[in-house]
Amino acid sequence: MRFRSGVAIDLGTVNTLVSVAGRGLVIDEPSAIALDRATGRVAAVGQAADALAGKEPQDVEVLHPLRNGVIADLDAASAMLQGFVRRAKLRRGLLRTAAVVCVPGGATWVERRSLAAALSVIRPRCTLQLVDEPIAAAAGAGIDLAQGAGAFIVDVGGGTTESAVVAGGQIVRARSLRVGGNAMDEAIVSAVKAELGLMLGRNAARSLKTTLGLAGNSTGPMETVGVDAARRTPRVERVPGWLVAQALEHIVTAIVDCVQEMLSDIPPNLAEDVVRGKIRLAGGGALMPGLADRIEAATGIPVVVVDDPLRCVARGAAEILEHGDGLQQRPFAQR
Repeated sequence: MRFRSGVAIDLGTVNTLVSVAGRGLVIDEPSAIALDRATGRVAAVGQAADALAGKEPQDVEVLHPLRNGVIADLDAASAMLQGFVRRAKLRRGLLRTAAVVCVPGGATWVERRSLAAALSVIRPRCTLQLVDEPIAAAAGAGIDLAQGAGAFIVDVGGGTTESAVVAGGQIVRARSLRVGGNAMDEAIVSAVKAELGLMLGRNAARSLKTTLGLAGNSTGPMETVGVDAARRTPRVERVPGWLVAQALEHIVTAIVDCVQEMLSDIPPNLAEDVVRGKIRLAGGGALMPGLADRIEAATGIPVVVVDDPLRCVARGAAEILEHGDGLQQRPFAQR
């Protein structure tokens, strides 16, 4: 289905990206909202709200309303989306306003309805199209969804990992894990505290992940700043690569197992398409050193990281909004 106007939203656990038909990407900010504890009024959304996390005033509460790729706090998510859509400055009086919104392929009907409810608060009369993230990722990777050839997509987001074979604008096979970049960050925080007695913030853990990743001893230690767990004072520490790789091992193993399970379930008539087309790696996790090599070594199939993997799903959603792009999913009916 093609829409002449409207908005495309990649509502992620970590970041929300909003594109407007004819204008392109207009918002790329953290999925965060700050609320006044006494009144419940919105104090900030996006980057401004996320910047307050961990150092907010006593009368302000910072929330991240998504968990594992789906809405965990409906009221907070609705208010956050309302702030983003207002900032997108959609023109009023459009004959047909649509919202193309990405959702994890493994999301339940209840979780999809919760997302639809959050959008209906903002624009109750718009046509809502929920698009499974692997399909949006395929479109964002430049795959022609109207063609029947199969494409293997692995999207490692903040809260979920989606592994899917897409063909003819539909998901043929899929696996979904409720783990992603956030779980990796938490694993690094726990490992550094246990091994070095240093408490890290989320941003410090994320930097270790994206810089050291699975490199192990092949990469030198990285300097970071945290709080000494015993003395409760700031401390500079050099974190070794092996510690980060060790912390990530169980999550990476789960992701690789998920991909291998997908391979064992691929229909024979799509096997050649997958092997010749390679495995396309998208999402923020694609930027972690060593992940693509690990998947390739386990599967024997070349793995390529898509261009600008952080924005791949959002790019595909915008493409579907403006051009339809062979999508076979129907608009979501809110019942």
